[in-house]
Amino acid sequence: MAGALTVDIVAPDRILWSGTAERVIAPSVEGEIGLLANHEPVLALLKAGTVRVRPDAQETLEFPIKRGFVSFDHNTITIVAEPAEPSED
Repeated sequence: MAGALTVDIVAPDRILWSGTAERVIAPSVEGEIGLLANHEPVLALLKAGTVRVRPDAQETLEFPIKRGFVSFDHNTITIVAEPAEPSED
């Protein structure tokens, strides 16, 4: 995949997802941040929201989080986050 990002989304106790993607959108404390290949290096705090990963043009994966941080450098994204637990209705 041309312009692919290497993405690891991890919780303190497990790997939530690992693979390659075209783009990642995350809820930073300063607003949503979109990351594509060759983006400038980033280190940002994340707030409650949804991390959206697009592995290809047909699929978007969503990971609800409570908080965490994202690191991006050399087309590698690492997100360490506390997953949001589904509410029980």
